[in-house]
Amino acid sequence: MYTMNMKDNQDELFPIVDEDGNVIGSATRGECHSGSKLLHPVVHLHVFNSSRDLYLQKRPEWKDIQPGKWDTAVGGHIDYGEMPEDALRREVREELGITGFTPEFVTKYVFESSRERELVYVHRCVYDGPIQPSASELDGGRFWTLQEIHEAMGKGILTPNFESEFKRCFDKDGRCRQGKRYHGHSQT
Repeated sequence: MYTMNMKDNQDELFPIVDEDGNVIGSATRGECHSGSKLLHPVVHLHVFNSSRDLYLQKRPEWKDIQPGKWDTAVGGHIDYGEMPEDALRREVREELGITGFTPEFVTKYVFESSRERELVYVHRCVYDGPIQPSASELDGGRFWTLQEIHEAMGKGILTPNFESEFKRCFDKDGRCRQGKRYHGHSQT
């Protein structure tokens, strides 16, 4: 839902990290997203269902990065003083209303765009339970088939970060490039 008065808190404090994830300072959201390229950590969760469809969120129009595009199911900044695992659980609860899930770590990498640099902690899970996207943080979401995702690539529908990460982490059949498959026990 598009809301004119909503926007990201530009004064929110983020940790600044080295490429190993060690905290070396702090900066505001505004400073991190201004083109300064200050490396700050984020968590991502790819939520598959047992049919190997992948849940994507729709970014609200008021977001300062990639408004209105489809993106990784959960993505959020790690707060200053917060551990990545705690940030992941907080973001999943806030964005999708999910608490009963088992995340698996996939990889960690540096993503760079024209406006920012992020140290991305990528996780995945298989989940068949209820999803309640936050009306205040998202413009909804849905499960996409892998074919739909491949057809949307490069057309400005998906965020460049999602496209890059999906290609980095998964093969065309949704299998993890690190050799793990994206199916298993459903979480309810």
